[in-house]
Amino acid sequence: MRADKDTTLRKLKTVRGQIDGLVRMVEDDRYCIEISNQLMASIGILKNINRDILHAHLRHCVAEAFEDPESKKQKIDEIISVVDKLAR
Repeated sequence: MRADKDTTLRKLKTVRGQIDGLVRMVEDDRYCIEISNQLMASIGILKNINRDILHAHLRHCVAEAFEDPESKKQKIDEIISVVDKLAR
């Protein structure tokens, strides 16, 4: 992985804490909107992490793959697959 590992881990640990909090909120039968707001915050961080990882992938892995025609095609196909998943 070429994205900043420390930043990625810090953000993932933040989301893990939020998920633990969400579990407690559901167990405590908290107000639906409060739970929804926390879910959206967690989703936002996950999207941010994904964006960072994809940016690093494009800047490093894909850029390096353009030196080899077969690797280039494979990396382009991978990105198309990810874009298709994001569009769902």
